[in-house]
Amino acid sequence: MFVNIARQPIFTAQKKLFAYELLFRQTLGLSLGELSGDRATTSLLSTAFLTAGIEKIAGNKICFINFTKNLLLKEIANFFPKNAIVVEILEDVLPTIEVIDACRNLSQLGYMIALDDFVFRQELLPLIELANIIKIDYRLSTSDEIERMLYRLRHFNLKFLAEKVETYEEFEHARKLGFHYFQGYFFAKPESIRMKEVSSIKTSKLRLLAEISKHTPDLKDLQKIIESDVAVAYKLLRYINSAYYYLLKEVTSIRQAIIYLGEKEIRRFVILVVISELTADKPTELLRLSLTRARFCELLGKGCRQYSSETSELFLLGLFSMIDAILDTPMPLMMEKMPLSDEVKAALTHQRGPLMPFLQAVIAYEQGRPEECLQVLEFLRIDTEKVYAMYLEAIKFAALID
Repeated sequence: MFVNIARQPIFTAQKKLFAYELLFRQTLGLSLGELSGDRATTSLLSTAFLTAGIEKIAGNKICFINFTKNLLLKEIANFFPKNAIVVEILEDVLPTIEVIDACRNLSQLGYMIALDDFVFRQELLPLIELANIIKIDYRLSTSDEIERMLYRLRHFNLKFLAEKVETYEEFEHARKLGFHYFQGYFFAKPESIRMKEVSSIKTSKLRLLAEISKHTPDLKDLQKIIESDVAVAYKLLRYINSAYYYLLKEVTSIRQAIIYLGEKEIRRFVILVVISELTADKPTELLRLSLTRARFCELLGKGCRQYSSETSELFLLGLFSMIDAILDTPMPLMMEKMPLSDEVKAALTHQRGPLMPFLQAVIAYEQGRPEECLQVLEFLRIDTEKVYAMYLEAIKFAALID
């Protein structure tokens, strides 16, 4: 069964990851509109907590999950740890006596309550008094409307979350208004349309990245490069001895690590370290999402007979898909400096070419556009029933940076 759970990050004002919202989108051929809200949420809870394991999906971060009126009254939330979920009440849930009683019970038990797509109405006051977080959609309300709502709610003990924040200008505006949390893809876009001068340290890292990317690396040369950088050497030994590899005996030397990983994997490791250092002044989620995309693209390639030999290119496609946001430099200028294949450059610069469908499928999945994702997967002839397992594997891979 193809169960699509996408996760969307929620940040603090300091751009630190606070939580994820988990979104159920599709199972087999049924779209969200063909499913009841009850079935959507119960499927999400079952998959996330009982089947996949919430730690694989969200690590140690709390998860916002939508609850319908029916599920609130049935006390479904009570079956799940209060430190693992935020009970998100949908905007169409009316504040009846039964709903208010259910929310009061959750609040007394220590669950956090969020009101989704909030627009102030007097009748919502009983729920506002019980809520911990108010979510305000930046696409549904004007700036003036948002300011008026915040003013009306100033006396309540609330945190405010700005959702669908798509630009850094919107992020800064919401932050100045006093919002505490932010949800959207503002972090995945360049902070400035103007090209920033890349520092000498980043320039050297880009040169190393170019050297690693443009030809088959010599393992002895790689050993010298890694051993000359204490931080890189430490990260390599930590990486190979992580639970991801399930080694029976600890690897204690760079040479051992290189031999064990082999040419392809050690090359990839150096690329990951360089990208990680380039994102040092950015939200960690930007790197995490880049790595998730890289592994997801690669796994989709393995599942596509026509492109099964192109998985290295697909990994780089996903990895560099947000290099413009990482360095605040337009993508075309970045691609001029990078020794990548024409196919990868065409996809990243012009959104076309034979590799573009893979990136299109990955972005559609992560942003919760299931119909578009399914359409592309069918075009690529990839088994949709395996996609969720691929997504979990990609998340697990990206978690290595933590």
